Amino acid sequence: MIGKLTGVVDMRGPDHVLLDVRGVGYIVHVSERTLMALPGRGEVAALYTDMVVREDLMQLYGFPTLLEKEWHRVLTSVQGVGAKASLAILGALGPEGVSRAIALGDSGALRKAPGVGPKLAQRIANELKDKAPALMSVESGAAEVRESLETTPAAAPKPAALAPPATQAVPDAMSALANLGYAPSDAARAVAEAQAEAPEADTSALIRAALRLLAPKG
Repeated sequence: MIGKLTGVVDMRGPDHVLLDVRGVGYIVHVSERTLMALPGRGEVAALYTDMVVREDLMQLYGFPTLLEKEWHRVLTSVQGVGAKASLAILGALGPEGVSRAIALGDSGALRKAPGVGPKLAQRIANELKDKAPALMSVESGAAEVRESLETTPAAAPKPAALAPPATQAVPDAMSALANLGYAPSDAARAVAEAQAEAPEADTSALIRAALRLLAPKG
């Protein structure tokens, strides 16, 4: 199983990149967002990969972070969501956007992905709502993931960063709400909504905003 590739970008296609890894070329299918963030031809790039092997098919799918790779695995566990649909969703929203959309049950956001209709979007939101908190809580590790992703042998150039730094505020706020007795799904939904309204909010601000959202109405 190939879990990660670091090599020179030899060719870019509409939905894939050819990485030359010490003379061996690997075709890696990626989302539009990842493709746009990859460096140019002749430069070094690194991608975490997921390999699909079937009787008549063997393909590699690439992701800039382990978080995005995990979301791909979770998305494709939903009936009707293949690799192409998963990459379309991740390309349209990014892993953090997918986390927020599913935590909020926002099927409309998922429908922004090409080829994802209302029924499929609603199925994804319903089936994955309980998995969003766990994935949101590990977003703080994305920065460390990117640091390891950028680590290459001394003789090789350093690959370009493919995503902005993650925030620790989200998992910290969720942890605080869990300590106050809120269910993970409720905490994730409130924090996601609070972050959507104030993306730069720190932990304290997110907790206060989430608590207001969780407060009984009336």
